[in-house]
This record gives sequence, structure tokens and C-alpha cells, in this order.
Amino acid sequence: MFKRLFFIWLSLTSICFSIWSSADAEPSLTEAELVADESRLPLHELRLFTQVFEQIRLGYVEEVSDTELLKNAIAGLLLELDPHSVYLDTERYTDLQESATGEYGGLGMEVGGENGLVKVISPIDDTPAAKAGIEAGDLIVEMNDTPVRGMGVQKAIDKLRGEKGTSIKLTVYREGQDGPLEFEVVRDIIKLSSVRSRFLQPGYGYIRVSQFQHSSGGDFIKNIETLKKESDGPIKGLVLDLRNNPGGLVPAAVEMAGALIDGGTVVYTEGRLPSANRSFEASAGDILEGVPVVVLINGGSASASEIVAGALQDHQRAAVIGTQSFGKGSVQTVIPLGDGRAVKLTTARYFTPEGRSIQAEGIAPDMVVERAEIRPYKIRETTREADLDGHLETAKSSDEKADQRIETEDLSGDNQLYEAVNLLRGFHLLGSH
Repeated sequence: MFKRLFFIWLSLTSICFSIWSSADAEPSLTEAELVADESRLPLHELRLFTQVFEQIRLGYVEEVSDTELLKNAIAGLLLELDPHSVYLDTERYTDLQESATGEYGGLGMEVGGENGLVKVISPIDDTPAAKAGIEAGDLIVEMNDTPVRGMGVQKAIDKLRGEKGTSIKLTVYREGQDGPLEFEVVRDIIKLSSVRSRFLQPGYGYIRVSQFQHSSGGDFIKNIETLKKESDGPIKGLVLDLRNNPGGLVPAAVEMAGALIDGGTVVYTEGRLPSANRSFEASAGDILEGVPVVVLINGGSASASEIVAGALQDHQRAAVIGTQSFGKGSVQTVIPLGDGRAVKLTTARYFTPEGRSIQAEGIAPDMVVERAEIRPYKIRETTREADLDGHLETAKSSDEKADQRIETEDLSGDNQLYEAVNLLRGFHLLGSH
């Protein structure tokens, strides 16, 4: 018995040792040094662990292998740290890598745990979740009529993914609704086109970024160049829409913000390890050469999207409008364990160039614009000068061009975007005098 307990104890210390040495942490310690360091690995708790381990192994109603118990122990090490530190088995590590490349089988939404339930941070554009009507803030309480609390948050999140064509029934609670809502969502291959662009009206461009993937920074620059080529004249303003953008890869966010900033800090991180203390800098040169920019954010804008909004705000390069962002200002480092598994560990916090912490605070917009419905106010038609008999005709100069009406996109269904365009037009008018 003692030999077995000693072996289990050595296994645990080896696990801890391998995790930290993979994280470019402080110089590696030997197992003897780990044992001697009571503050690092308390002996009393280790003995307690081995006792519990052996009780489960011998007395649990069903036989559980030592390997399975140790995997659960590793997951437990991270479980209570914060919502973003997790153990990734082979399947989940593969899923993470697929998500970074932008292709996987599932519903297409960013989720997290909240009080034992699954909370939707934001659905991703043009995915089954978005098309079905899932909204940011929804709490998923049941999956296929099975309570989420009974299966555990992480297993529930894993169940959201699956093969194309398979369906899942979601029961959600939504704030403001009297009762639960039910959605039958069919999984699909989620191919994320994270950057899209168009003109809202001549001279005023729009770029939507739904997630930060490996190519998002470069795609953002390409889309700006495309807008420049398609524009009949110089670009007068740009709306950068980061609403319901759950974040993603930091290098893509740094490249995107850096393209609009003429040098300087984009974001910096602070953590306990030397490798966690970094500053990300922008190269000189503004791809839009000072053209006014408005950034749209809301409660579904998280992580990398908050880095971009905060950097442009601190450098006074863009006006940020909308509502308070999500507030995920922590850095997760993925630490491969060498056998197809990994640990995602929170290692630092993000700070904007002016030193504001994003964590649990988020980015406060320069102008708060809540989502609202736009309805034109109906007024009675009144008599105008042109309606009067015998009115003088308009004097036209010889070089006056024919009347040209600008075709504009109807933004009445999106009041935040409507306000963003009005703000850009104001910037242009004031800047032209």
C-alpha cells in the first residue's frame, strides 16, 4: 500500500513539474526540491490527496483506472482558478486549433460557464446559432431536455460541437422573457470569414470583424486596400464593427490596431513570469492616413476586440461608441504537454496603452448608444415655396452639375451603426472647413 501511495505522490509531483517547465517559468526544480518546498507542494495536502485517490480507486461503485483519476486530478488543478484556465485533452486541444484556423463542426457561438450554466457570450455571424436566433447573454439551461447543471459546464460546452447535419435542442433563459425559449439548431461546418467590408454610402466604408483568427490582421489590411480601390474618391470615414466579437488571437488584434496607429504601444501584459510581461508595439504608418474611424462595441465584444478598441481609444485614433464591452482582460497561454494534450492557463492581464486594466472592467465607449428601434416621426405635409403659384424658378449657374442623389444603405434597423455614420459625416464636415 505504501509503495502504491508513494508512486501516486511521485506522479502528481511529476505532473506539476512538467506543466511549469513547459510554461517557460522559473528555472526547473528537481523532484526532491519540490518535496522540500512546503509552500509549493504542501506535504499534508499531498498525503490527503493520495488517501482520497486510493479510496476512490478501491471503493467507487464502478472501477476507474488510475490514468482516468489522474486526468481528472489535472483538470481539478485548474477548475477553480478562473473560468478560462482549463485542461485540454486530445479532442479539445484539436478543437482549439481548429477554431484558430476558422473551421470546425458546431453551432458557431462563443460560450462560457456561469453559475453552473452555459452563457452565450456572442453568436458568430452567419452561423447556425445566429440564424436560429441565439443572442448574446442567453443562458443555456438544457440540451436535448437534459439539464446542463447535471452534466457539468465543460461537458455541456463540448456537446455543442458535432458532425455537420446533426441537430441539438437548446432550452435557454433570456432576460426580459417570461419563460424559457427553445431552439432546434442543426450543426454545420463553421467556416469563419472573420473580416468583411462594404460601403455604407459613397466615401464611408464599413468593416465587420467577427473573430480574431490567424489571418484576421492581414485580411483587415486587404479589405481597407479593396475599399480604397473601389471608392470613387478618397475615403471620408470608416466604421469598424467589433460588436459581439468574442476575441481570439492577440497577434491579429495587434496587427489590426497597429495598421491604424502611427507607431506606439498597442497593448501590454503583466504577469508573474518574466515571459508574461510584454509590450506589443505598432509600426510607423497609418494605412488610412488619419481618416476618421468609429469603432462599435457592445457587451459581446471581448478579449482581442477590447484590445483593438482600447488601443485606438487611448491613441485618440478612433471614437468608440456603443455599450460597455465584456471585460475579458486576461491572457491565456496554451501549454502543449507533448502527447496531443495541453493546458490553457491564465498567465497575465491586458492593459491599454494608458495603463487601463481591461479585466472585469471592459472598455467604456466615448459615446453610449444603446440598441433602440428607429421609427420616423410622421408629420403633416406643409406648403413650401415651390407649391405657391407664380413662384420664382431656381437660378442655375452655367457650370452647375445635374442633381446627383447619393444612394445610401438603409440603416434604420441598426441605430448604433446609424449613429456611427452620422458621427463620421460630422467629422468630415467639420474637418473640411
